[in-house]
Amino acid sequence: MASGAAKSAAFMLLILNLLLYFIVVVIASWAMKHAIERTHETASILPTPARIFPIFFPMGNMATGLFILFALIAGVVGMTTSATGIQDVARGTAPTLHSAAASSLITLFLSLLAMGLACKEINIGWTESNLRTLEVITIIVTFTQLFCAGAIHTGVSQLTALYRAEGRI
Repeated sequence: MASGAAKSAAFMLLILNLLLYFIVVVIASWAMKHAIERTHETASILPTPARIFPIFFPMGNMATGLFILFALIAGVVGMTTSATGIQDVARGTAPTLHSAAASSLITLFLSLLAMGLACKEINIGWTESNLRTLEVITIIVTFTQLFCAGAIHTGVSQLTALYRAEGRI
């Protein structure tokens, strides 16, 4: 990156995102495990359409199942993207920064989807404290991912301007 400020900001945000996405994965995995263990006993008394689905979420509300599923997907993709993004930003070459920029956008879109479902779950109503924690951390990590994607794209544009000034492009 041409500027040390954009590189250090992106690097610190990637480390923060790695930790936040790890917390999201842990809580979402616990919720998924809890739902799988309690599905048989809870869904056996439900009418036929609800018994068709292999996982029934006994906690939360009707948006809980999709929220936990997409939070888990966003968490795993976010952890992977943050880990590889740390290496890409540390190298600071054009191909690695473009790779980090593209993967940060994919993670941002998945995080926005999970955040939208978290907001819908908050809007519908009552949830347990573990799910409220997952909702809050998902919203926080979405905004930090937005700032991180912005910092990486700033570094890409600065590096591109530097290459144009040197005549490499």
